[in-house]
Amino acid sequence: MNKSLIGNIPVLSIKAGPRDGADWIKRLEQEYASLIKYVQLNKDNDNDWFRIESNSDGTRWFGKCWFMYNFKKYEFDVQFEIPVSYPATSPEIEIPELDGKTAKMYRGGKICLTEHFHPLWGRNVPKFGIAHALALGLGPWLAAEVPDLVEKRLIIHKDEKQ
Repeated sequence: MNKSLIGNIPVLSIKAGPRDGADWIKRLEQEYASLIKYVQLNKDNDNDWFRIESNSDGTRWFGKCWFMYNFKKYEFDVQFEIPVSYPATSPEIEIPELDGKTAKMYRGGKICLTEHFHPLWGRNVPKFGIAHALALGLGPWLAAEVPDLVEKRLIIHKDEKQ
């Protein structure tokens, strides 16, 4: 993960969660602006690796993420819900199809971010948002886990499946 790229993701200022009415709508506007900037930064750096969208109230997010390894694209469904205590609590990102394939995952396909990401998130409330969770949580997790899962043949590229 490129530090200058991370530094260019806009930080957020509104400390509001899904139960905070109009303030949540303002927070969501900041979240979308930050995500749009992060996606554009990724595209500008030839590092496009996810597509994500939300339900109408911004409490449930879903899409696709992918990781290139040995010139092959491994693509996964990704989803998460915004916790009621957000932004004090970071979202728990899920990749359901990888559930049970790695020790760095909780039941239901929730990726393990406790050791490194959660303390960082806690120090940056309310500045960090969804774009930061993807950049500093999901991205590094994919980079660490996908190659290992491929080498152990726990995930197989779609072209190799029979």
